[in-house]
Amino acid sequence: MARYTGPKVKIFRREGINIFDANTSKFKAVVKKNYAPGVHGKNAFGKKSEFSKQLREKQKAKKVYGILERQFKKYYTEATKAQDITGDALMKICERRLDNVIYRAGMSKTRFHGRQMANHGIFKLNGKKVTIPSILLKQGDVLEARDKAKKHKYFEELSKKKVNIPRWLKVDKANLKIEIVGIPQSDDFEKTINSQLIIEYYSK
Repeated sequence: MARYTGPKVKIFRREGINIFDANTSKFKAVVKKNYAPGVHGKNAFGKKSEFSKQLREKQKAKKVYGILERQFKKYYTEATKAQDITGDALMKICERRLDNVIYRAGMSKTRFHGRQMANHGIFKLNGKKVTIPSILLKQGDVLEARDKAKKHKYFEELSKKKVNIPRWLKVDKANLKIEIVGIPQSDDFEKTINSQLIIEYYSK
């Protein structure tokens, strides 16, 4: 599973949103520099061409979900074949990724953290160990933390935190279990992403 390992603050400033962990002093400080990095950064959020807007939206979505171009374009191709609005279909695919489900269920602090948990085999999928962050989950699937992981202090403290769980997930914090009980809907999607601009970019 490929992931972004470059300077995160630059991504924060370029995309205009915090796609990583907002609770660090580094990101709190960079809010004061609300413009893109580089010599011409202060003018970067000015008037843009339609192509530039579409490109930036695509790049932002890839960074938010931690997906590289080849995989993201594959998702787009799959979305065009769905009996749904293409933009919605694309977002549904991204939302159903294992690393994102772990994050949405409140089991990880960020999607990046969710990806790490998936890579380390923290969860079982339908009773079997899973280590592929990009695997797409479907209705009826059940994730559960492995017995060894349940004893970790991180999970002991997790029950104290309140998280808004989307309706398509059923979360049992006591047993560290996540059940896929529905399909992500438009109001469940990442609010900072305009999927229509992404579709316009790829459909040219």
